Amino acid sequence: MPYAGLHPSYGAFPAHMAYDPVGFAPVFYEEQPPLKSKGSGTISAPRNKSLASMPGGQLFPIIGMKKRAFQEANPDIKLVSLGIGDTTHPIPVEIAAAMSAYAEGLGTWERYEGYDPKIERELKQKIVEVLYSAGNDNNLVDPSEVMISDGSKCDLGRLQFLFGKDATVAVQDPAYPVHVDSSAMAGRFTSFDEESMQYRGMTYMPCTADNDFFPDLSLAERSDIIMFSNPNDPTGACATRSQLQDLVDYAREKGKIIIFDAAYFAYIKDPNCPRTIYEIDGAREVAIEVNSFSKLAGFTGIRVGWTICPKDIKFSDGTAVFHDWSRINATIFNGATNVGQAGALAVLQNMPKVIEVIEYYMGNAQLIRETMEGLGFTVVGGQNSPYLFVHYPGRDSWEVFDELLEKCHIIATPGSGFGASGQGYIRLSAYGRKEECILACQRLKEFYGRRT
Repeated sequence: MPYAGLHPSYGAFPAHMAYDPVGFAPVFYEEQPPLKSKGSGTISAPRNKSLASMPGGQLFPIIGMKKRAFQEANPDIKLVSLGIGDTTHPIPVEIAAAMSAYAEGLGTWERYEGYDPKIERELKQKIVEVLYSAGNDNNLVDPSEVMISDGSKCDLGRLQFLFGKDATVAVQDPAYPVHVDSSAMAGRFTSFDEESMQYRGMTYMPCTADNDFFPDLSLAERSDIIMFSNPNDPTGACATRSQLQDLVDYAREKGKIIIFDAAYFAYIKDPNCPRTIYEIDGAREVAIEVNSFSKLAGFTGIRVGWTICPKDIKFSDGTAVFHDWSRINATIFNGATNVGQAGALAVLQNMPKVIEVIEYYMGNAQLIRETMEGLGFTVVGGQNSPYLFVHYPGRDSWEVFDELLEKCHIIATPGSGFGASGQGYIRLSAYGRKEECILACQRLKEFYGRRT
């Protein structure tokens, strides 16, 4: 083994040389790179170039800034939020009680659990039985393919580790921001276009009224990964069985993998719109489904989700994707909280109570939809989703946001903040309290009713 330092005959060696202690012959190495400088910072470790190339988060910081400015200038005016993506209804008492009981048990020798709690295996089995049953004691997935997590958003980020740095991605437009941003952080782009506010090297698949909010899949021909949410956030549009079959067939023919974000599956009422991608023939070969208890059961602050990775999906070298997904989770994730998993199990044991809360939100959605349609607006969503996409033809989304804030005292979300195809739309959310939704609709009628 070569050694650096002093040679008995030659003396000191430069940094790029060493000597063989057996033959005492010099060994030459490539010139060492210069030491990195910390520059104007405090560390010399290079910054992630992908993160450095990303623009600052624009949508929600601007909304927050505008909201604070309005409240400071108008402290006596009550703002109503129809922009919120967070749940507001209390968790059913049966579920809260289950978490409380489990937490109390952690204070005893008999019921304490740490890593790998027994309840996790029970939860996986229950997820399959309740949410992935195909009838006649047949299930669409196996419990061993279920990975319990701390939420779908976290899993969407971790899934990026599965693919090589040269893997390319296609996203819906408009899209849930993490689909785009997690892909950008993984380096799946070449540069950022300030004018279009899109990443070059990333494929955007417009979902508009012209294509019934289902994208032209041929746009993804040069992409390896297809990010797809259903029901879609922000549009609230929900793909039919036929459309999802087209998606799966395309992925199978072209060798694509689908990351299927089904976080709002519980709001789907239309029997022609599947609640899981695994209702579609062939999906087990090409689709990973990401899901969550957040919007199913108000777990936005408790943080429990799950991902289904079928063992049928294989990389081009024949390796099961499940193998690598398991390794990623075993390496950088220690599991969802035990208390949260106890609550998640109680959710699946008390689905009638959970559905009551979902119906509460969908009642809000119906009220908002009827109000906006009654005022002459075209509305997407609100029937299989808690989100409604309202069209303001020929207008800028941020201009409409300001109008709703200043004239109606309502917070909404500009559709253009989710992508270029969202321009001219506003996203309204049904996740507020019913009395606030009623107040918001009264204000909308008062303002827009005078203009019709």
